[in-house]
Amino acid sequence: MSSAWRPTHALVRAALLSAGVALAALLLGRPDALVLVAPLGAHAALAVVRRPGSAPRFRSTPLRDAVREGEATVVRTRMQDVAGAEHAVVALAPHPFAAFEPRHGVVAAHLPGDRTEAVLDVAVGSLRWGRRPVGDGVAALTSPWAGYRCGPVAFAPTTLTTLPVPGRFDSMAPAPHPIGIVGVNPARRAGEGSELASIRPFATGDRPRRVQWRVSLRTGALHVTTTVAEEDSSVLLLLDSGVEIGRSEGLGGAASSLDVAVRAAGAVAEHYLHQGDRVGLRVLGATRHNAVPTGAGRRHLRRVLDTLARVVPGENPHVDAGLSRLHVPAGTVVLVFSPMLAEQAAAGTLALSRRGVTVVVVDCLPELVDFADDPRMQLAWRLRRLEREHVLERVGRAGVPVVRWRGPGTLDEVLRRLGRRAAQPSVRR
Repeated sequence: MSSAWRPTHALVRAALLSAGVALAALLLGRPDALVLVAPLGAHAALAVVRRPGSAPRFRSTPLRDAVREGEATVVRTRMQDVAGAEHAVVALAPHPFAAFEPRHGVVAAHLPGDRTEAVLDVAVGSLRWGRRPVGDGVAALTSPWAGYRCGPVAFAPTTLTTLPVPGRFDSMAPAPHPIGIVGVNPARRAGEGSELASIRPFATGDRPRRVQWRVSLRTGALHVTTTVAEEDSSVLLLLDSGVEIGRSEGLGGAASSLDVAVRAAGAVAEHYLHQGDRVGLRVLGATRHNAVPTGAGRRHLRRVLDTLARVVPGENPHVDAGLSRLHVPAGTVVLVFSPMLAEQAAAGTLALSRRGVTVVVVDCLPELVDFADDPRMQLAWRLRRLEREHVLERVGRAGVPVVRWRGPGTLDEVLRRLGRRAAQPSVRR
């Protein structure tokens, strides 16, 4: 953007006042009035003489297009052709969940007369996941003696993607149904791994390093140790975005149900993808950007986090009830992140369980939801909690474990129980 230099109100007042007083002094023969108004005339004359010639050009862009919650980027405003300007200022517009450094989002700088380019930076931090505008604001230049001003010039906003906060989940329990080729989860078949399976007599093809010398010396025959193969697992994350309960105050403050769900799904995806497993994502209640196919690797993690950052709360309050028709590969563990306030979510979860899919419900409802300022809302919320407890009880009776999200170790006990249950014989209709 570019803008021309225009005289300031100070220059106009000084010129008109000095000219009018000087004319009156000459007509009335008052030399003392000329002495009093001389500084104003000198100020106006110097401001006109020091008027810059070229029209400046402005450009404002953030240095990064994606950050994590709590991280910051720099919005850089570059001003070109500023020769003759003395003072520059940039002011960014405030936005929810955005923090500035300096706090008011305004920076200024004194420019030497020979400089043709000026750069002003404002640090912008994002306190909540999502996509929000940044960088919109105004910039202005002032010539020496405050005679001319360029601007204020407005900037168009740029979208900044804020990914969920990393690394608040860890699990020591293996996945109950590893189905891949290479991974860290112990499988049901014997193979090359680190977990001991059994000790058996030596057979042709066994490696010498597998010989168990103590048992061999005691029995008089060679015995070898066998290990359990290690495979990768498949995890499908289902995120319920149909409703958001609670108030979100950003990172470090109170969290809504959707805050808990998005951060939990991002942490679980990061954990399993870092250990070599395959992860897929589907957002329930979203009309677009609602699915990421199962994949692995760091680039796939970025796709999952980008999709989580695009979640819009309440975009479609009718959560997709077609979970019974959702294609889930055999052996996939389905994690449902939901406050379980929608009947469609519970019905879809039960439908997946009846198909033989391993489903775990992660309860993302905040522990404290306060409606103390409205007695009617408080009564309605108590009734809604009773209905929710009935839904959770129905889901639990169907054999679907429900666990409240608490960060690291949330899924350890559940996955261990599912692994033991998968190893036991079962009767199916």
